Formats: sequence, structure tokens, C-alpha cells
Amino acid sequence: MRIGIRVPPCAPAGRLARFAADAERAGFDQVWFPDSQLLWRDVFAVAALAAAGTGRIGIGTAVTNVVTRHPSVLASAARTVAELAPGRFTLGAGVGNSSVAPIGLRPSTGREVRERLGTVRALLAGSEVDFGAGAVSRLRDPAPVPIHLAATGPNNLRLAGEIADGAILLAGIAPEPLAAAVARVGEGARRAGREPVPVTASAFCRVTEDVDRDARELKPICVAIAQGGGGPFLAMAGVRVEAPDRVPGVYPDLVHAEDWPAAVRACDRYLTDADAARFARAFCLFGTAAQIAERLAGVRAAGVDGVLLQHVGSYDLPDELLTGFRDQVLPRLAR
Repeated sequence: MRIGIRVPPCAPAGRLARFAADAERAGFDQVWFPDSQLLWRDVFAVAALAAAGTGRIGIGTAVTNVVTRHPSVLASAARTVAELAPGRFTLGAGVGNSSVAPIGLRPSTGREVRERLGTVRALLAGSEVDFGAGAVSRLRDPAPVPIHLAATGPNNLRLAGEIADGAILLAGIAPEPLAAAVARVGEGARRAGREPVPVTASAFCRVTEDVDRDARELKPICVAIAQGGGGPFLAMAGVRVEAPDRVPGVYPDLVHAEDWPAAVRACDRYLTDADAARFARAFCLFGTAAQIAERLAGVRAAGVDGVLLQHVGSYDLPDELLTGFRDQVLPRLAR
């Protein structure tokens, strides 16, 4: 199973490239950079610099979108990074979320994702595309790039299995929801007459001896999941959340809050410490190195091909996660 780490482009690009090289030396298989133009550096500039400074590790976007980035622009950017990292670049895309909401746009519908990623794929294959109004064009010097679709709900999970080269699951690793998500991806692949596609599961991770203490930092994540319709999945693990439509005083949103301690305190009224700990144990990779390694074995057995490790935070690099996982968990996985 491939082990990847999410790296928010929150630092100067040179520092981000050095982090990617550190992850490569540490033994990680992939670095994934998210895309949100107002929060971070440009994802493709960062990915290109990381590609130039590494030689083995996979590089991906987790994730970009087809709203702020026109399919023709997306295809050109992906082709460029893939040239710098032959066989190592993955174009991860999704509906938009933190890229679109701060500028008053809406996330893509499933139909829009299907159509626009279809355009990206056609351009990368060297095909001509009809853009309307008599404009039929093609991409010079095309190159194939694997496209992975991030998904949470059943319709987009099926869509990932149907049209993408891989699926990125955004609902954690609790056994029942994870099995259901993998099954939905498989349904989409069968519906399209395709072989099953690789599945990557994202999970917040912390190597810790005290889950009850450290789980508090997950409260904004848990409340945001409930706001997005994930309450039934949380309930499967006994996690009770009373999520309002909006938590006041948090910018730009719960998942990317600039003042994380304040966001945690704002969520205290909607989620108890005990339920946060349940969430950490069921949906996340919080625990000792031995516990995390054991959970990863279960994730692999569920049909997952890779994990995307996330630390809690959008404006600092996951240095602690990298060192803790490198020193304590990767040796266990190697054994």
C-alpha cells in the first residue's frame, strides 16, 4: 500500500520543494499538494518545483478543480508537471470547495465534472475538442496523465469508478463507511465495463500516546463533516454532532480555519471531547505507532491501494507528522 502525505502549499515554494525531498528520503511514496488559490501558493508551480527536486516520489494534486481552472489550462499544467516527473505525476481533481466558495462560485456538479474532466483527458490524449462557437482545438505536445477523482457521496464515488484512473476517498477510514465507499467505486467501474480503479483513502494522522488529549484538535473537522451530510456515517461510530449550518467567527471555513484553537473552542458546543476521541479512533489514524500500523493493515484489507495522511492545519507544514511516521510507523510497516 502506498503511503502519501498531504502538504499544504503554505510556505515559499523552495521550502515546499525541500519538504518533498525530505518526504522522499523518509520513505514516503507520494506527496499530495492541495489547490486553493487564496489560501496557498499555486499548486502547479509548487508541484513543478517539487518534481525537479526529487527523483522517485510520486507527486499529485489533492485536489484541484475544473471551476477556477478551465479544462484547457488544467490539461496544459498537468502535462507540464508530468514532463518534469515522468511516470510520477497524478492529477487529482474534485468539485472545488475551498477554491470556489471564497470567490462566490459553486462547486461542480457531477455532470460538470464528467464533461470537463472528459475534455482534459481528450486534450492530454491529443484529440481535438469542440469548445463551442466554432472553436475546435487541440493541445500541442500532449502526454497522458492519470486523473484521480476525489469523492465523498455515493454518486461521485461511482463517477470516480466510471471515468477516472483512481479514486481519492475523503471520508476517513472507519471500517463500515470505508467498505461502502470502496464498493461504490467498484460499482461505477463495473457500470462502465472497466476493471476496478486504485483507491486512495485520506485520513488525519497523529502518532500519539494520548488520543483523548489530542483528539480535541479534530473538532472542526468532525463538525464540518456533519455539516456536509456525514452525520449518519459519524453515527455509525457512536459520534454525535449537533452541527449548525454555519459556525460564526471562523474564517474562511472550519476545515481551513486561520485560527485553529479558536475554531476548536467554537466547536466545543457542538461536539464533546469524548465524541472527538471516538471520531479520532474510528475515522482517523490517531494512536501509537503499533495501533496505526494495525489500522493500516485493516485499511489495506478493505481494498484500499494507498493512504493520504493529513495533519490538522492548513498554514504550517506537517513536519511533526513526517518525522513521527518516518521514525515510528514506517519501520513497522517495513517489517
